[in-house]
Amino acid sequence: QVQVVESGGGLAQPGGSLRLSCAASGIFLIDIMGWYRQAPGKQRELVASFTSGGSTNYANSVKGRFTISRDNGKNTVYLQMNSLKPEDTAVYYCNAHRNPFDYWGQGTQVTVSS
Repeated sequence: QVQVVESGGGLAQPGGSLRLSCAASGIFLIDIMGWYRQAPGKQRELVASFTSGGSTNYANSVKGRFTISRDNGKNTVYLQMNSLKPEDTAVYYCNAHRNPFDYWGQGTQVTVSS
């Protein structure tokens, strides 16, 4: 059984930092692991992703502020979020993609507010 579990969300002040972690189990040879987010009333959007080949991709809105990293051996991916803004407030979801399947975590809330 595949499980994708996120941790590390919470409340941060504008300009602050948070680090999210995600671990996938029960799945091998993941092609892409990534983070998505969904704010109230908005569609889910890609934040950052990391391929098995080592390529990364970031949403323009987070470039230079967020960093994704991956431990392939442990099927774990991290998202370091710096210089947080109120508009980063959303539920953040981890995704593990092994073609053609997608596996999602339950989501973790990130709130940026003073």
